[in-house]
Amino acid sequence: MPSLDLAQWAILVFSLVLVGFSKTGVSGTGTVAIALFALVLPTKSSTGVLLPLLLVGDIVAVASYRRHADWPRLLRLFPWVAAGVVVGALVVRWVDDAQMRRLIGTILLMIVAAHLWNRRRGPENSLAHNRTVVALAGVFAGFATMTANAAGPIMAIYLLAAGLPVLNFLGTSAWFFLTINAFKVPFSVALGLITPATLAFAAVTAPAVLAGAAAGRLLIGRIDRTWFERVTVTLTVVAAIRLLF
Repeated sequence: MPSLDLAQWAILVFSLVLVGFSKTGVSGTGTVAIALFALVLPTKSSTGVLLPLLLVGDIVAVASYRRHADWPRLLRLFPWVAAGVVVGALVVRWVDDAQMRRLIGTILLMIVAAHLWNRRRGPENSLAHNRTVVALAGVFAGFATMTANAAGPIMAIYLLAAGLPVLNFLGTSAWFFLTINAFKVPFSVALGLITPATLAFAAVTAPAVLAGAAAGRLLIGRIDRTWFERVTVTLTVVAAIRLLF
């Protein structure tokens, strides 16, 4: 862990509040947290620092929305996501930070473009029901989460396309990320991304994640689905542009 000044600590703590809020409130805020982390820490290092804290948020989210998951949809996704994680682990070993950021940014913009096109097709013809799209969404999500903890926007766009209500969206996302982030831990340890120093950082800063998660729980009942979707898409685009440039 590099030494940080007061401003950098403030950015990281604010990012972790957003991480917690994204788990129980507006999922798109997680993309902002990833971008802010990358401003302070190198992209590869930030993924290892952030992963244990994401798991803290995942546990809170599952405890909050565990009864609202769409399990058939999750079970169709998991094999493809696992394949994406393995590919992502191989890529992390060989690419540098700049190449990784551009790759993830490009994937995010492609996902947003597909979502906007899909909305014009209507719910009955949604791409989310297509097996090929399910496979691609799973592989991209697995790859993005392993390389940059950036699967949130991909899953958000996919679940929005599936037309899930807000609580089902959050419950499905909660179980998905708890499972996948736990699956990533051995890969991250083997790649040297999770170390005793990153675990110590997680132990110190976990209360910020819990505070954000509590705020999300308080506000979720007041969030309109249309507003929820627009904010999620907008934050995804902002994160993609940040990664590309």
